[in-house]
Amino acid sequence: MPEDGSRRELRGGFDADAEAYDRTRPVLPGALFDDLLRAAGLRPGDRVVEIGCGTGQATVPLAERGLAVTAVELGAALAALARARTAGFPLVSVVTSSFEDWQNTSAVPVRAVTVFNALHWIDPGVRYAKPAAILARGGIMAVGSCRWARPADAEPFWFEVQEDYRAMEVAGEPPPPPEQIGKWHFPDEARAYFDEVASFRYPLRWSYTAADYLAQLSTQSGTRAMGPARAGEFLARVRDRLDAMGSPNLTATFVGQLAIAVRH
Repeated sequence: MPEDGSRRELRGGFDADAEAYDRTRPVLPGALFDDLLRAAGLRPGDRVVEIGCGTGQATVPLAERGLAVTAVELGAALAALARARTAGFPLVSVVTSSFEDWQNTSAVPVRAVTVFNALHWIDPGVRYAKPAAILARGGIMAVGSCRWARPADAEPFWFEVQEDYRAMEVAGEPPPPPEQIGKWHFPDEARAYFDEVASFRYPLRWSYTAADYLAQLSTQSGTRAMGPARAGEFLARVRDRLDAMGSPNLTATFVGQLAIAVRH
C-alpha cells in the first residue's frame, strides 16, 4: 500500500468518477451486517461513526438496521451520492471530511466505529488511535473488506488478462483462490487499544457486463497509480481482449471479511 503522500493522493481519486465507483463496486452481503450487530451487541438507535463511507453502500444496511450513523467521506461527489442514498433515514448524517481532520462535536456517545474497504487509506498514526479516542471502554471497532479472488474454475478471461498486467509491468500477483483467503484479524498495532472478539468471512460473486468491468477497473487505485497515459494503454489492452472474446458478461469472485474488536 502506498504511504504518506502517495496514499493521500490516491485515496482522493475515487471521487473522479463517483457514479462508476458506485455502480461497479461489489456490495458486502446482508449477513455481514447481521453478524456485526449480533456480535457487537448493537441495538437500534446506537450511534455509529463510519469512516470512508464512499457512496453509502455500507451506510444503508447499517441504517436499515436502525443505527444512527455519522458517515465521514473525503470525496465531495461520493458524499453527495451517499446523502442521496440515505435521504430516507433521519438518523444518518454524511460529513464531507477526511477522518483525520473530522472532529466529533456531538454529545451523543459513539457506540461503534466502522470502516469498510477503507482502513488502508487512513494514516497509520491515527488508524486505531483515533477510533479508540472516540469510543468509551467497551465500544466497538468493526473492520470490513472485500478481497478479489480467482477460483480454479474461473472464466478464461481472469487468467488471460494477466498478460495485460505483465505487459504493463504491473507489480503483484493474481488474486488467490477464495479458499486461500481466510478471516482478517486486527494487527499487533491495534492491540494497544482493542481486543478482537469475532472474525467472519463471506465468499461471494458479482456479475459484470464487459463495459461495467472496464469502468470498475478504471476506478481501481492500482490503475490510477499508473498515471493517465499508462492507465489508458492498460485499459485499451483489456478492452481489446474483451472485444475479441465477444464482450462477455463476467463473474467476479470475492471474499468479504469482517473483524470486530472491543475498546479496552
